[in-house]
Amino acid sequence: MDSRAIAIIVAVIVVVAVAAVFFALRRRRTEALRRRFGPEYERIARQNGPHRADAILAERERRVEKFSLRRLAADERERFITEWRTIQAHFVDDPAGAVTDADLLVGRVMEARGYPVGNFEQRAADISVDHPRVVENYRAAHEIALRHRNGGASTEDLRNAMIYYRSLFDDLLDTSTMGPVATPIRREVA
Repeated sequence: MDSRAIAIIVAVIVVVAVAAVFFALRRRRTEALRRRFGPEYERIARQNGPHRADAILAERERRVEKFSLRRLAADERERFITEWRTIQAHFVDDPAGAVTDADLLVGRVMEARGYPVGNFEQRAADISVDHPRVVENYRAAHEIALRHRNGGASTEDLRNAMIYYRSLFDDLLDTSTMGPVATPIRREVA
């Protein structure tokens, strides 16, 4: 074989090897995102396709990484828990009011933790980075609250909204994976 043929074969082998490494790294990143985001990954992939889902979720990670998230101090945490109990007790007399109050309380807890509290979709996207297992509950609770404003939610729907809000509330208050009070949360980048 002449040197030109050998050079072409070597070039093809290099291109194939680089492509294989690229696809392996991409698959590894996709699997890491799928594990981290769970149902949220599947929802985004259904809406946008798997390759676009990777980019969307990676961008969310970059955005949230810039936040100064912190755990709540013990007194803040207790104050929020007491407030939740009051809202929960209020549900018996005014289910719709309790759901509205629960939504507002969750927003205040998010704000106290350091999440920006812009529009709902951005809040849900931001929360999905650190709380991917309960963000769907947050969306469901919000949807029920919107339906109720239009007269389309039953008392059972409102009860479910309270349960959904509670799951996010509990997750936001959980301190088992966080560092000391007022210390920003460090995240692992997949």
